[in-house]
Amino acid sequence: MARHIGDEQRRLRLGRRHLLAPSVRAQDPVAVADAVVALHATDAATVFLSVCARLTDASVSAVEHALYEEVSLVRLLSMRNTLFAVSSELAPQVHASTARAIAAKERKRLLKHLTESSGELDERWLAETEAAILTALAAHGTATGGELSAAVAALRTKITVFPGTKSEAVQGVASRVLRVLAAEGRIRRDRPRGSWTSSQFRWTASALRPAGSPAEARAELARRWLLAYGPATEADLKWWTGWTLTATRRALADIGAEQVSLDTGTSSGTGTGTGTSTGFVLPGDTAPETPVEPWAALLPGLDPSAMGWADRDFHLDAGHRPALFDRSGNIGPTVWWNGVIVGGWAQRADGEIVWRLLTDPGREAMTAIEVEAARLSSWVGTARITPRFRTPLERELTA
Repeated sequence: MARHIGDEQRRLRLGRRHLLAPSVRAQDPVAVADAVVALHATDAATVFLSVCARLTDASVSAVEHALYEEVSLVRLLSMRNTLFAVSSELAPQVHASTARAIAAKERKRLLKHLTESSGELDERWLAETEAAILTALAAHGTATGGELSAAVAALRTKITVFPGTKSEAVQGVASRVLRVLAAEGRIRRDRPRGSWTSSQFRWTASALRPAGSPAEARAELARRWLLAYGPATEADLKWWTGWTLTATRRALADIGAEQVSLDTGTSSGTGTGTGTSTGFVLPGDTAPETPVEPWAALLPGLDPSAMGWADRDFHLDAGHRPALFDRSGNIGPTVWWNGVIVGGWAQRADGEIVWRLLTDPGREAMTAIEVEAARLSSWVGTARITPRFRTPLERELTA
């Protein structure tokens, strides 16, 4: 009979393994990234907010050092065709398991748009344009998209996409070509033009290469993910990675994932379970998790602890979803207490950190949340944070 791991144990694992309790916070950004496998990077501020929430000493400069000087954290288009930041050690496996296939699709799509727009914009034209970009970066070190367009005339080319349809539009090719090169690991995002909250990056050359076969890399990624997010279901892993069901099942088999039973019919400990479902853990990872001290956290939109599973009932009350998610399923800034999402937060124009609780977690929680809000405010300083994907509650708090 499969070992049972209930919702409370899953929340204990989350607090310890995601480095959210004060006693288990990390000393450096790379340790944080590895603990949660990958940091959502679509919104530049999310990387900093997610990391600093889990650091003993929150530091913008430490994250910048990892991203731009050591390059021990690497941004790449990967799981679910989404931009993530992962450790440089894991990046080759992510590239082989996921990013390489995405890059191939991006290149195929770009070539289709080019050839539909003009017979002269073919594979040879693209290869020559890419070579010119790499030459320009070799000469200048880093450059913005605008600077590259000034140096490489071909990047100023306009194309017509979806010709003859209602979606027909004229677009520049620069961002599309740079996206393909980045997806292939030939260039990478360097320092932004503005502050750490900016998503307008400079580009620089890169030499990221995939490690191992796609199946071997998927197994390694699944192993790391299951250590951080297990127990979890097959559907959770498939959703998080964007793999096919066949690839997901093979990865679980390759690492010898062990079946366990999970609670169902509960909602963040507020309901009563009505049955069980099947989840997976790493072989032998079924022992009860050692409890950590009570903890509170203010996590950003798209934080890994909120976006790590397709089914989040063990830490999120379904009734809170309308306030905390946008229409595309992106979660906004959240307030946590002992592994449960209890509310949301925002930063107002004057810099004040404000929050609203969607349930009453008690006096101890309120005190801990106030401490975390003060800690967040102290290291954010004069920076102003507006999530890229705005949610109803975040908008209400900043109104």
